[in-house]
Amino acid sequence: MTLRANWSYPTAIRFGAGRISELADACTSAGIAKPLLVTDKGLANLPITQTTLDLMEAAGLGRSMFSDVDPNPTEQNVEAGVLAYKTGGHDGVIAFGGGSGLDLGKAVAFMAGQTRPLWDFEDIDDWWTRADANAIAPIVAVPTTAGTGSEVGRASVITNSQTHEKKIIFHPKFLPTVVICDPELTVGMPAAITAGTGMDAFAHCLEAFCSPHYHPMSQGIALEGMRLVKDYLPRAYADGTDIAARAHMMSAAAMGATAFQKGLGAIHALSHPIGAVHHTHHGTTNAVLMLPVLNFNRPKIRKPLARAANYLGISGGFDGFCAFVSNLNTSLSIPANLTELGVANPDIDALIASALRDPSVGGNPVAMTEHNTKALLLSCF
Repeated sequence: MTLRANWSYPTAIRFGAGRISELADACTSAGIAKPLLVTDKGLANLPITQTTLDLMEAAGLGRSMFSDVDPNPTEQNVEAGVLAYKTGGHDGVIAFGGGSGLDLGKAVAFMAGQTRPLWDFEDIDDWWTRADANAIAPIVAVPTTAGTGSEVGRASVITNSQTHEKKIIFHPKFLPTVVICDPELTVGMPAAITAGTGMDAFAHCLEAFCSPHYHPMSQGIALEGMRLVKDYLPRAYADGTDIAARAHMMSAAAMGATAFQKGLGAIHALSHPIGAVHHTHHGTTNAVLMLPVLNFNRPKIRKPLARAANYLGISGGFDGFCAFVSNLNTSLSIPANLTELGVANPDIDALIASALRDPSVGGNPVAMTEHNTKALLLSCF
């Protein structure tokens, strides 16, 4: 292990119930006078979004909104959002929603001032240095789910509509200037979305904890993030109005996205192509893949996960941890396998090829090859 790494940690976060009321002040802090609120189609007409637009309008910020965002945002969504941004003469973005709204909002703020195509900034080597950093618009992020943690992330996941591959677009200035984490905004989440997004947060923490890369700060954050999910996701799932549970899950989501600077792994490497091609919910897909990936990685993670189990109050070491994951999935009504999730007639070879190109591969404890990845994927059906 080389004790050398480049580290970056999150931004200003205003955390607590009711803090959406500080949106105007957050925009001022970010230097935004005419924001474009970017969210997804499902949120556009909901009361929490309309209330947020009212807050913007009352503060003299207008009430401009772009909501043509698919569940798995594409470059076409980015192009349409950039057009709306430029046409409206905006000077910043309020990224509002779950992973799709947050990722698309950040991508619009990033691309509004660039001259190169989106795919030139994929998270490969130092491609991010191709961007004009001074042309990136400021971002205020407002999550309405507790899962992706994109509000504290330095990247967006965008699906290539031609190749049906999820691509990670990266730049340090993707990191929002101000984040408002208001758990009251998550109260209306359906139970299935609470479960799927919550397991996404758990997957981020789990894979970061298991990654072989050196990042002790992320390691500690990942471990405590897993504890928060263990203790509070069942409560949030059982009672969506439990504000304390909702708040702790928002913390866990942000912690997961902070922790995975250390790396992700096979869960995400497989989940990205499956979601892009079969349009499955990302967090739920992660949950379905979690137990097979744990068993796949067993030789490398048995001891560290046994230590994690002790911290989490789970008996039985590694096997006890796996049993906990299995029982948690069952209690949240997560499908038992990809077939139950609705993945039908998969092109196994194409999914494997895409998975092995995914940046998450590099963080998996066991080296992923065409042969062992095929066996892993087949075990998920």
